[in-house]
Amino acid sequence: MDHYARRDREACADFLSWFDDMDQLRADVAKLINAPSGEDIAFFPNAAMVLSLLIGGMEWRAGDQVLTLEREFPNNLYLPALLAKHGVELVQCKWPHFWDAIGPRTRLVALSTVNWASGLRPPLAEIKARLPKEALLYLDATQSCGALRLDVGSRKPDVVAVDAYKWLCAPNGAGFGYFTPEVRQWLSPSVIGWRSHKGWRDVEALHGGVPEFPDGAERYEGGMIPFPSLYGMGECIRLLFEIGPDIVEQRVLDLADACRKMLAGLGAQFLSEGKPDFNSQIIAARFEGVDSALLARMLKERGVHVSARYGWLRVSVHFYNNEEDLAALGVALQELLSSDVVRVS
Repeated sequence: MDHYARRDREACADFLSWFDDMDQLRADVAKLINAPSGEDIAFFPNAAMVLSLLIGGMEWRAGDQVLTLEREFPNNLYLPALLAKHGVELVQCKWPHFWDAIGPRTRLVALSTVNWASGLRPPLAEIKARLPKEALLYLDATQSCGALRLDVGSRKPDVVAVDAYKWLCAPNGAGFGYFTPEVRQWLSPSVIGWRSHKGWRDVEALHGGVPEFPDGAERYEGGMIPFPSLYGMGECIRLLFEIGPDIVEQRVLDLADACRKMLAGLGAQFLSEGKPDFNSQIIAARFEGVDSALLARMLKERGVHVSARYGWLRVSVHFYNNEEDLAALGVALQELLSSDVVRVS
């Protein structure tokens, strides 16, 4: 609201100060994900634009492979699949077979830090260590950042994308990308505008001709950015810092564990059964003889919001949930499961 008040008072006469605020936000984002510097952060309205920038800027060769997991989020499937016209193969594999799929033709691994449907939380540091030297690791952290800690310093991804409307609870249109200095040396901007030259803040004498790009990741922004949404994201990050990211993560995982126990008591089967890599805040469960999609719709009618993905009921918990929410889910489930309304005929 303060931004709109400033707009009402100043119109846009103080617009350079907005970018000063964004420099602080870059620093806050870097702190959140343990990046070395705010220089590594650029703002984007969604995660798809980050992956599009990366894939569009790579020099692909016939025979190259993009490796991802089966049933990844569509961002990580659709654009890589279009590379087939350049002779690039998209390899989708089941998680247990992921390690065997890494090979000398792997140029890019595109993964989510937490899978949107299954809750899989792959061992990122180990994956990075096993990749060929020239292969890049791209992570979509939309389904974890804000709930679980993301440490790019130890996980060593080359590029990370986050759409902040999910677990960071920010307004739509707010998101960011992380780019290592090594990637920025060769990845050219795909959008060129008045902020593409490194001296863009000198608005009284803007550079003419070929731009000299800034060293930082802001080189990928090009022009104006969605300030209202980004200010909102900044407040969400400050709230997260105030509570404590470690406290939020522990609370989220404790709630998820309690939810699994409650679901198990009602007879649920879990996609993560016996698999240690599914310790996240997203739970995939199903009940024998029950239509999960119908069950999700009927729970919504009772004010309980879950989703259905690939035949599984997806239950997600965040730090703002509590034990009363889990109890309400349990009561609604028990009522529906004891009837025939959600049973497969």
